[in-house]
Amino acid sequence: MSELKEKLAKFKAEAEAQLAKAGETDIDDEVLSKLVNNLKLVIDNRDALSVAGSDPKEMETVRRNFLVKKLGVDDEEKGKAICQEVAKKMSDSRLKNRAAFYYLCKKQVG
Repeated sequence: MSELKEKLAKFKAEAEAQLAKAGETDIDDEVLSKLVNNLKLVIDNRDALSVAGSDPKEMETVRRNFLVKKLGVDDEEKGKAICQEVAKKMSDSRLKNRAAFYYLCKKQVG
């Protein structure tokens, strides 16, 4: 297995563990795999692989760059509420895995 594939597999395993910790029992592997794969360009940037749920600037970045651009959530208040809800759901994880965070955001949107 290549080094990149090993890193992606480890990152995905971390996402699955955090999702389970957040109460997710039926994880859609196809959706999670796509989110992990979309983050492969930043796999070596540890800071980019996690979400700081208590940082308002980080939550705004997630809202703008993922909820608005990728999921089409143009309503600012709805986007902020989704970010807050996901951060609360993942509060037991100090370093929130970005793929897991995005997965829960996507699930909130529907």
